[in-house]
This record gives sequence, structure tokens and C-alpha cells, in this order.
Amino acid sequence: MSSTVADPPEVASGYRAGRTLPLRVELVRQLKRRRTLVMGAILFALPFVLLIAFQIGGEPGQDNGRVNLMDSATASSANFAAVNLFASAGFLLVIPVALFFGDTVAAEAGWSSLRYLLAAPVPRARLLWSKLVVALGLSLAALVLLPVVALAVGTAAYGWGPLQLPTGGTLSAGTAAQRLVIIVAYVLVSQLVTAGLAFWLSTRTDAPLGAVGGAVFLTIIGNVLDEVTALGDWRDFLPAHWQYAWLDAVQPQLQWTDMIQGTALSVTYALVLFALAFRGFARKDVVS
Repeated sequence: MSSTVADPPEVASGYRAGRTLPLRVELVRQLKRRRTLVMGAILFALPFVLLIAFQIGGEPGQDNGRVNLMDSATASSANFAAVNLFASAGFLLVIPVALFFGDTVAAEAGWSSLRYLLAAPVPRARLLWSKLVVALGLSLAALVLLPVVALAVGTAAYGWGPLQLPTGGTLSAGTAAQRLVIIVAYVLVSQLVTAGLAFWLSTRTDAPLGAVGGAVFLTIIGNVLDEVTALGDWRDFLPAHWQYAWLDAVQPQLQWTDMIQGTALSVTYALVLFALAFRGFARKDVVS
């Protein structure tokens, strides 16, 4: 009895799957996109908008009768940077994250270029991985751009000084800079759920607006549900419940408990959503 063994598929000489669609190529492609430039311009302009608002409206916190982070916005550049993050973390920073992750695969499908990329041939997992890493890098750059510009604007307007804490006391400029790094890192982690939603939806639809809008909509729904106190302890399972846990970093003693819980929840949700994206895309019939 004889047996036959199927010949392995032919592979072009020099072809390496791991070298297809290099990160540098994908990064350059995304940086040239108009939406990347527009989001960068918006985040760059926000500190100037707040500066003008404070110049026109006077010192913050004079009439609200409460003490919070916004009250000390003009105390120093560190305070001004923290206020910029506080004002934008709930919604504005959701937009670039949803855009960079949701406009990845869906945009290629919308342009009818996705099947040509896969025919290059770029392995599906490699394509998703390249787009995921670049989207994560652009999101980090967006989150870093805002406080960096705010520090520069705040230094010019209010001077470089210690961080005035809303509960009283100060943190030295060096310690304040370290706390701002922690805040940016936590804000990025807290946005991973939105990133995962947008990335997963991007592999399910050929409409980038649907992926981006769907992720933003679901994020807003989570924020609304977190305001429903009748849910009680069930709100602890909502990522939105922990999105402002970074405020513990602007206390005299840095508290990690809430940020650790928020990080664990966000990372768990994100890993599940990213895994669903890779699994679904591996089986998807790509016709666009």
C-alpha cells in the first residue's frame, strides 16, 4: 500500500510573514490621515481654549461654593495640566481613542483595499497586530500631547510651581510631574475598553463611522449607567465607575486601591474584546 503526502504550498523566495506590513509603514500611513491631524490640532488647542476661558471668566471656583480640582486651575502649570485632563478625560479623550482603533480595519474595507492587503499576502493576524500597535501608539501620543501642551501653556501663563491640592497642601514640582505621568498612564488604561470596543466593531463592519460611533455610544451608555445609583454594587463592574480613580493621585498620599481595581477591570474587558476581534477576523469572509 502506498501513501501520498500533499506538497506544501509554494512560498515566494524571501517571503517572511513577520516582515509584512511593517509598523513603520502603517504608522506613516496613519499619520498622514486627515483625521489624525485634526485630532492632534483639537487636543493642541484645548489648553489655549481653557486659558482664554479663565482669562475672560476670572479665577475659577469663586462662585460655586465647592472645593475641587478646578478651583486651583490657575495656581501653577501643574494644576493647569491636571485640570485639562480632568475636563477632557470623561468624553473628549474618548474620541481619539475610538477613532484610532475604530478606523483601522473598517477604513481599509471601506476603501476596498483590505482584500488587496491580505492578497499581498499579509497574514490576517499580522495585519490586525500592526494596526493594533499603531492605534495604541497614536492613542498614547494623543493622551501625552494634551498635558504636555497644557504644561507649556500653564508655565507661560501661571509659572512653574508646585501642585496645589484641592484638599489643602502642595506637591513639589518634581512629585507633581511624577503624578501626572501616573495620571496619563491610568487614563490610557481606562480607555482600553473603548479601544477594544472600537477595534472589535472595526472588524465586524465596513463602515468606519459605525465602528467609531458604536464604541463612543457604548461608552456613553456605560457612563449613564454608572449614574444610576439603584444599581448598587453592580456599578463596580462598569469601567466608567473607575474612570476618575486617578484623582487619588492628586492627594497628599498616593492611593492605589481604586486605580488597581479600575486597571484590572479595564484590562480584562479589553483583552476579551481584542481576542474576539482576532478570532472573528480570522474567520471572516473578506470581500471588500
